[in-house]
Amino acid sequence: MLTRIAVAPSGFKESLSARDAAEAIAAGVRRVVPGAEVDLIPLVDGGEGTAAALAAARGGRLVALPATGPVGEPVGTHFALLDARTAVVEMAAVAGLSLVPRGLRDPGTTTTYGVGELIRAALDAGARRVLVGCGDSGTSDGGAGALQALGARLLDANGWELPPGGRALSRLHRIDPSHLDPRLHDAELLVACNPFNVLCGERGVARVFGPQKGATPAQVEELSAALERWADVLTRDLDVRTDLYRGPGTGASGGLGAGLAAVGARLLPRFDVLLDHLDLDARLARADLVITAEGALDHQTPRGKVPAEVARRAKRFGRPVLVLAGTIGEGAHRVRASGVDAYSAILPAPVSLHEALGRGGEFLTDATERALRMILLGARLPYRPDPLPQAEVSGTQRPSSVR
Repeated sequence: MLTRIAVAPSGFKESLSARDAAEAIAAGVRRVVPGAEVDLIPLVDGGEGTAAALAAARGGRLVALPATGPVGEPVGTHFALLDARTAVVEMAAVAGLSLVPRGLRDPGTTTTYGVGELIRAALDAGARRVLVGCGDSGTSDGGAGALQALGARLLDANGWELPPGGRALSRLHRIDPSHLDPRLHDAELLVACNPFNVLCGERGVARVFGPQKGATPAQVEELSAALERWADVLTRDLDVRTDLYRGPGTGASGGLGAGLAAVGARLLPRFDVLLDHLDLDARLARADLVITAEGALDHQTPRGKVPAEVARRAKRFGRPVLVLAGTIGEGAHRVRASGVDAYSAILPAPVSLHEALGRGGEFLTDATERALRMILLGARLPYRPDPLPQAEVSGTQRPSSVR
């Protein structure tokens, strides 16, 4: 009997926040099991909604301010203060893909400058522990803009400051760190990131995520080479002793992980940093069924996405896990190895992208209802194993056909 259902989705990019997704699923649950206890656990992975979710969970507050957006124009943004000394900077709130107009999606020119401005603002507010959430980025500048906002000078061979964007890093000659904010030495800078994302190589961030941000195949190769150059000069001029090329998390948010690691940040697996604030394990343990969700279920899901992490944790307690997804892509079946028991797409019929994004909540509620009705139907069906063939019962083999 379903009496306690944990609803632990991520957000659906450009459609539903994690909170919106959780509420849409809960509405579908209540259509089928109106008396169920539904525990809403909107999950954050460092991307959109991270600062607000952690502020709500910890009794903190959001601090609103303007900063430089990914295309260089001011945007209204925020960071969270969890307590007097701990801040959360959500890179998506100032350099996310949703802030890049579709006609301007060129990851060779977008910038993380606003991320550095938010880190400075958090330090100004008294924070000495700054957690930077990575995810949903619209940039591929290796964190160069963030370092410029924090005081570093990125110079070409003529001594001129480089313009914004990852493409310009191909001309980087040297970095002058003499004006970096001195408070970085005393502050603890933690980056919550996907450890599978690396800066360079065949699985480097430009090749894996550049096309999603608008890069053509030629631009992908251009960015890959520029980020290699960025890692070279960072390592040399900032005397970095860690692997900025292929170290875990260095490719987070278009390489922001590498840029911040070069100035002393620790790159940590995002779920280890973020989910403990939500008491997730204890809440999953109390559930009869766990429902999670994300925009696309595919071969990347087991590589650090919310549904795989939820399933992995739920299986510690033997809890069944259902995943609802906007689309089911290549390699989706691999999530079963993470502990997913069943998954289903939410779209009832082919629709345009515009309609899918605009009606995401409605589709998710309806899909939840359909899935739960199937689960309850299956629970009522008696299990009768197929009878064995007579030959197997008698221990004899059926004769082969006579030729």
